[in-house]
Amino acid sequence: MDKHEWPEVVGQNVEEAKVIILNHDATISVQFVPEGSMVTMDFREDRVRVFHDAANKVTQPPRRG
Repeated sequence: MDKHEWPEVVGQNVEEAKVIILNHDATISVQFVPEGSMVTMDFREDRVRVFHDAANKVTQPPRRG
């Protein structure tokens, strides 16, 4: 079963979150995005966006897309 969301990383440092995500699937492209930034609306199964605050803490569950 493919994992599509990582709620367990909310509150963690972005680099720690990236390691957890890549441990699940090393082919995923992990993108760090500051909270409130504009992003494209295209859906990509091979991409996970990690939204973070100014302290580089994950603010919402990263998910594929």
